[in-house]
Amino acid sequence: MDDIVYSLINIEQELEYRKKLPIFLYNNGKVVHKKQVLFHKCLKRNRWVFGGNRSGKTECGAVEVVYLALGIHPYRKNKVTEGWVVSLSRQVQRDVAQKKILDYMPEENIEKIVMLTGGQGSAESGVIDFILVKSELGGLSKIGFKSCDQGREKFQGTSLDYVWFDEEPPYEIYQECRMRVLDRCGDIFGTMTPLKGLTWVYNQIYLNENNDNEVWYEQMEWADNPYLLKEEIENMTKNMSAEEVEARRYGKFTFTSGLVYTEFDENLHVIEPFDVPKEWQDNISIDPGLHNPLSAHFYVVDFDGNVYVVAEHYEAEKSVAYHANKIKEIADKLNWKRNSSGKLTALIDPAASQRTLSSEKTVVELFNDNGIIVNTKVNKDMFTGIQVVKSYLKTFDGKTRLYIFKNCVNLIREIKSYFWGDGDNPIKKDDHSLDELRYYLMTKPRNTFVHKKSEIQKDKEKLAKRLRFLNMK
Repeated sequence: MDDIVYSLINIEQELEYRKKLPIFLYNNGKVVHKKQVLFHKCLKRNRWVFGGNRSGKTECGAVEVVYLALGIHPYRKNKVTEGWVVSLSRQVQRDVAQKKILDYMPEENIEKIVMLTGGQGSAESGVIDFILVKSELGGLSKIGFKSCDQGREKFQGTSLDYVWFDEEPPYEIYQECRMRVLDRCGDIFGTMTPLKGLTWVYNQIYLNENNDNEVWYEQMEWADNPYLLKEEIENMTKNMSAEEVEARRYGKFTFTSGLVYTEFDENLHVIEPFDVPKEWQDNISIDPGLHNPLSAHFYVVDFDGNVYVVAEHYEAEKSVAYHANKIKEIADKLNWKRNSSGKLTALIDPAASQRTLSSEKTVVELFNDNGIIVNTKVNKDMFTGIQVVKSYLKTFDGKTRLYIFKNCVNLIREIKSYFWGDGDNPIKKDDHSLDELRYYLMTKPRNTFVHKKSEIQKDKEKLAKRLRFLNMK
């Protein structure tokens, strides 16, 4: 996502907001941390930042809380609010989240601070229970502070507008806090460095295995922070292990030694959808399933041979007729090519040609009956196919030849959760999209569209040939 172009209008708007109150001394009001702006602009209700230490992630959470408490959020409908700030312990609360909020909160907007330990006049050195904030809308907002070491029972009962998790909480506390914002349609947001490995956050947020439309995340690294010097970044990186660099610099989940597609980089391979030229259209690939999910993706190839996965259908417990209709609906939206008989064509697992005891027809025949001519002549060799996918994800010169539209959420999820099992085979689980990706790439896709040369191009080629001839004499 680093290549997202942020318009000058949005940046200028953000700076104008910053000038109005002391909170907008955020980053000294000078340089925009683009990914922080992206976090504040996101309207999803379950937002997370996975960031390395000193990447600017905690600033996001603290400023978001102050935005909401003051009623001055630049991208949301403002109101008087009540929310929680959740830290791992009281000490961490005092030293990190609480300190950040006090730094950004204008003193004149603080109506009252209630302490758990320490005095009213030295809130920064004690532990705060809650802060009453004079909202710019009138009325008092309330910021409460909680710590995970209090246990789940301390997180029950209250109705809230938001909860900010500063670092990863235990799953039971996360679930309890989701209940707290339910009746107000409130927000959950978290900022964390993923140091605990493949936890529930990895599954439910990073992989989004439940396909929750309200889940969103961003990864921040040191280079995203405009206030970290390159020399400082290099010095910090020198004495760290590769695993530490992944987590502490890039905000990435580690334990990737068993991951099949270690070449996959979401910031590089996942892109925003765009209108593709019809000449790029290549093929559809299907991994059939009746009780299991059926996975189908639409593939296009540009003139340089780069492959784009542009649309997906992924659903379980449905008939072939249902799946065929869904695939045709997507094809209609994409204005996808048909054969001379007006039917779609697609690749499919050869197993689809086998007749089952419960059906008079094969899956191939059923697809043909429903307007999709499927081709079972695909190479299913697992090991070779995986190597081909890897070669598309990362070429010898470090580039990629495979891009996935971000709306293909199931393919992205499967790539991120595909692990090796015993021997040379991956674990056979949640790999339906990956199977048909292999089928497609093993067919050696290429764009056969031929560019017509202009007269100028023809003249240049003639001149080049003439010069080569003269040089040979």
